[in-house]
Amino acid sequence: MSKITEQIEKIAQPITDELNLELVDVEFLKEGRSWFLRVYVDNPEAPIDIEQCATVSERLSEILDELDPIEQNYFLEVSSPGAERPLKKAKDFDNAIGKFIYIKTYEPILDAKEFEGHLQSYNEEEVQIEVKIKTRRKTIVIPRQKIAVIRLAIDFSAKPDR
Repeated sequence: MSKITEQIEKIAQPITDELNLELVDVEFLKEGRSWFLRVYVDNPEAPIDIEQCATVSERLSEILDELDPIEQNYFLEVSSPGAERPLKKAKDFDNAIGKFIYIKTYEPILDAKEFEGHLQSYNEEEVQIEVKIKTRRKTIVIPRQKIAVIRLAIDFSAKPDR
């Protein structure tokens, strides 16, 4: 994690704690000619709403204006991580056990670079995911250092509850 995102996490965490929100992630990246500081927050109790994001944005913006920890001009965006939120922290992985996830790897594993299935387990070295291949289920072990993207996914093949 870069120094800037670490600094912003330390600044944003007390704000989200006070509002009983979860600080999910902080990104600082350049897109085209512009820099973006993206802060992702969630509400563990209910779906997060636009007013909660606006409150975090206003409070964070005040402190950032005062401390001025970022040299270049940037746009601040505070939003929900969405239904397909990334899995980054141990807590994210714990909450995702048994849930449908998407993994993209840097290099092929078993002749594939993309996997969708249910997270079975994880540790520092690897992730185990159960995938469905035609009518059979198979557990695949993926080394963590080979994972480029890992996030929750929406399972469109699942049958709705009646």
